[in-house]
Amino acid sequence: MALSSASRRLFPLRKHFMSMPNMFRRFISVEGTSIDPADGLSDEQREFQRSATTFAVNEMLPNMREWDEKEIFPVEVLKKAAGLGFAALYARPEYGGSGLSRLDASVLFEALSLGCVSTTAYLSIHNMCAWMVDEFGTNHLRKHWIPKLASMETFASYCLTEPGAGSDAAALAMSARRDGDSYLLNGTKAFISGGEASDLYVVMARTGGPGPKGISCIVVEDGTEGLSFGAKEKKVGWNSQPTRIVNFDNCVVSISNRLGQEGEGFSIAMKGLNGGRINIASCSLGAAQASLQLTKQHLIDRVQFGAPLAANQYLQFKLAEMATDLVAARLLVRHAARALDMQAPNASKLCAMAKLFATDKCFDICNNCMQMHGGYGYLKDSAVQQYMRDCRVHQILEGTNEIMRKIIVGDLIPSLKE
Repeated sequence: MALSSASRRLFPLRKHFMSMPNMFRRFISVEGTSIDPADGLSDEQREFQRSATTFAVNEMLPNMREWDEKEIFPVEVLKKAAGLGFAALYARPEYGGSGLSRLDASVLFEALSLGCVSTTAYLSIHNMCAWMVDEFGTNHLRKHWIPKLASMETFASYCLTEPGAGSDAAALAMSARRDGDSYLLNGTKAFISGGEASDLYVVMARTGGPGPKGISCIVVEDGTEGLSFGAKEKKVGWNSQPTRIVNFDNCVVSISNRLGQEGEGFSIAMKGLNGGRINIASCSLGAAQASLQLTKQHLIDRVQFGAPLAANQYLQFKLAEMATDLVAARLLVRHAARALDMQAPNASKLCAMAKLFATDKCFDICNNCMQMHGGYGYLKDSAVQQYMRDCRVHQILEGTNEIMRKIIVGDLIPSLKE
């Protein structure tokens, strides 16, 4: 089988696979079972997955708790991930992207999330930004930014949400007023992952009238005069990545930094979010997979009333239900990823379905796994509580799951969109 350039970069990690510490082998001990995440993948995709899993358990998992407790943004580990081709996964290879499919990326984000959901989620946002520059930027912007984004010499953040425009993103108020060959940006963005730590901000701002057609997409470099940041938010989860308000006060940005044409920004943002929904659903899959595997072992090891918990029929049935939900969620996510790869007309609706179903079901799995661990599951020593906390926000961001329902029903009853 001929190997792609991305494959050749990822395959060398195989030699580390057998040297993984025994405590981490549980994450790859499901081969051939009903919850095997490699089921249905091509040989090449299995190699990608194995490489990402190896990286996750060696570089991320041993540090996951410390990153969470001390709120450490693991810049060097993210750069190592970039060195394996994980930072511009579906950007074109011409300027350093890996040129993979959305399905390939979903497989990789799921595997990486075994090691740390929060860190992988930031990486998925960075990838979304890299794709937006690659897909909608000029050749000059691609040539300048994609190599830096692919290597994570440059970190990127996505700036859509505002204090007064969350789910109603088309009502955003941030302005970009034309001034000769520049835009003058004024406004505030909220809940920005990577705020202050990132080097490049992909910003949606109003260049025209009200509504979605008045919005444009502009990239803003860190260090631009007038760019400032709020205090780091204190969050329930996602603590290995900083979240801040980003302020723009008369920021002067060249018109050449615009992605696409004026008025195309909202469309660009939504196209980015289609992939973002697949990515964040994939991170939830990884959290649920890890939690389920940890819980299975706990049920085998923990003895109560003179017998292992695994002998309890209620817990057996609950485990079976969670395994079924996990596999069903994975199948839907991968189906939506394939639709996005094929540019199917119903792709955006399938992305909404995948995000809704996977993030709801996977949070429930993590929450139930914590319950099955009893008091031990509630301790910070337990990984399951961190998987639960980190994936809870997935039901809110990239479009709340209530908005996902509106997208789906609008497809089923088109008159409701009018």
